[in-house]
Parts: sequence; structure tokens; C-alpha cells
Amino acid sequence: MTRAKAFRTLLCVAALAATAPAALAQTYQPPRTPDGRPDLQGMWTNSSITTLERTNASLPLFLNPEQVAGMEGQRLQQEVAQNSRTNPDEGAPAAGGAIGGYNAFWLDRGMRVGVVNGKARSSWITEPANGKMPVSDPGRKRIAEIMKTRNEDGPEGMNPADRCLVGSRGSGGPPMLNNIYNNTYQIVQTPDHVMIDVEMMHDARIVRLNQLHRPAPVTQWLGDSVGRWEGDTLVIVTKNWNRWHGDYEPVFLSEQATVTERFTRTGADELTYAFEIDDPGFYTQTWKGEMIFTTSSGPVYEFACHEGNHALHGILQGARILEAKAKP
Repeated sequence: MTRAKAFRTLLCVAALAATAPAALAQTYQPPRTPDGRPDLQGMWTNSSITTLERTNASLPLFLNPEQVAGMEGQRLQQEVAQNSRTNPDEGAPAAGGAIGGYNAFWLDRGMRVGVVNGKARSSWITEPANGKMPVSDPGRKRIAEIMKTRNEDGPEGMNPADRCLVGSRGSGGPPMLNNIYNNTYQIVQTPDHVMIDVEMMHDARIVRLNQLHRPAPVTQWLGDSVGRWEGDTLVIVTKNWNRWHGDYEPVFLSEQATVTERFTRTGADELTYAFEIDDPGFYTQTWKGEMIFTTSSGPVYEFACHEGNHALHGILQGARILEAKAKP
């Protein structure tokens, strides 16, 4: 298929997706587990062009077909350019210059705009209306103090993702955000627990059903998640994060934070995921979002994170060398 033909095909598909009816989600009857609950199990992905915050302030929350076609066409052009053959006559990069990162083969940034309830979305955030996290002035000050600690003095100065402790770019959750790669999740259900295996950084969220939260001093990575069923929707409430996790971008969570997630099977290959963040420690108001998970064609692969994160050792060693060179 030529590049021009591929682009025209994408425009047609985008127009259909942007106008898909929401009636299917309203009438869909999900498969059931032996205990009668909706079966959420399987492999899911939230790979998408749509991101948590609205990066283009001129766009509305709900996109029209032309806007969708423009965004998806631009992503297609990026994909084609990044997968083009290297020019052997260009020579080596300049010493000390940027050499680039992975090409598109290694990434999974999504080729489609997210469509939730039949409407294409410019951001996952639905409230506030501007599609931005409502960070308070005290929250900004606290974030600035946190970011001051990001340094190369030792492992503790690196953010948790660089240390291979939690999924990068908020993919570990909650809320579980789409990443530039490793966007696959596996859900396993029992009558008493739900397990969500996160491909990025091999996190496993263990959700206890119909139980009380652990005492507030008991903090942990990914927080303490307790779930319940409200009709056909699985509701998960999470509190009490380990501070290394709570003080981690993009969604900062204070000691006061409560994150509520809702999982609803809305199609044979569709899981609607809504979340709500109530945290006066960082934000001026409760803010909300929703996204779509679709069935994944592949399994969750082991994420070894640099096979023990030797890359982190190299970063720290490089910092020590630079420090030595700077000494008189």
C-alpha cells in the first residue's frame, strides 16, 4: 500500500470511529464468571494517541471527524518517517550530540484517537473542562520541592520508573495511564480478589473485594486497593501510597489522596475505565477522567527493565566521571 493510499484509508476509518454510536455500550451484555459477575478477564491495552491532559488548548473535549483525521494522519506520518531506512551517507552523529532513541518498531504510542461512549476524545480528563490537572498553588510548591530531589547523587535521586520500581508515565496507576510502550494489562478475577498485571515494570495490583482498607500508616507501592461491585461495574478505591510512589509524576498523590476507579465491560472488545482523584494535598478540586481499554492481540511479556537496571549504574557512573572532571 502506498503512503497516500494508507493516509486516505486512515481518514475514512477515523471518520467512522468518531461517529460510532453509543447504543452498543448501553445494550451490551457482558460474559459472566461462575459467580455471576461481569467477566473482565483477559489481555487489554490502553494504547492511544489521546493522553491524560489536553495538549492543544484550542481543541474541545469531543473531537469531530476532521480533527480526528488530522491527529491520526499526523501520527501516521510520524510512524512512516521513523520507520524509514537510515541514510548510510549521513555519517556518524556529532560527538556529544543527540543520537536519538528507539525507532517506531519499539514503541506503542497508539495510532488511533481514543473513543469513549462513541465520542472521540482530545484528553482523558473530563473535569475540569480545560482538560488539565487542577494543581493548587501549595501543590505546585510541593511538586517543585519534589523535583529538586531529582539528581544523580545516588539511586534515591532518580525517579521510581528509572529505578524500575513502578510503571513510567503513570502506567502502573492508579489511575492507569497509557504509555509510549508496554501498554498491555492482564486482568484475573476470583470471587474475593481481582489482579491487574501491568506489563510496564511488571507490577501486579492486588485488589481485595468487600474488605476494609489497611490502617493509614501501612503504605505501599500502588496504594491499598479495595474493590466492590456496583451492578455490572467494578469500583476500586485506593488510598495510602508509599511516598516514593505518591511523589511521582505525572499524577502526584498526597497522604490525603483517594483514587476511585470504575471498570465496565461495554463491548466484546471494549472496557470503559473511569477514574476520579480526590486529593486536597495537590489539587484545587476533585478531578475526573475516562478512557477506553481494548482487547490486546498479544500477552503481557516479562519486563526485565535493563536486566537488573544496569543502565542506572551507567548513569550514576557517568555522573561521577563528570564530577571528577569538574574538580580543579
